[in-house]
Amino acid sequence: MPWFVKIEQGRVEKAVFDRYVPAHLDYVRQLNAAGHQASSGYWAERGGGMLLFQAESRCQAEQIVAADPLVQSGCVTYELHEWCVVCSATAQNGSLV
Repeated sequence: MPWFVKIEQGRVEKAVFDRYVPAHLDYVRQLNAAGHQASSGYWAERGGGMLLFQAESRCQAEQIVAADPLVQSGCVTYELHEWCVVCSATAQNGSLV
């Protein structure tokens, strides 16, 4: 499956953003349970972050991002990119390590 990256920028106060973080983390766990190999985190400088995940297609990736509670709540703006991996450390199943 191709890899996709949602690069996001916060657009609300931290107190508002923090209310949606638990739902976002639950959503990432659901993505992992469904086999999307999702990883989520924020920039050390704050103000934004990214979600790295696998999807069958760009269309599915767009659906995954649209269902993210941080997107649905209007907490972030984002760009979605397909990531073409050139070189990586991989496990036997093709996952990034």
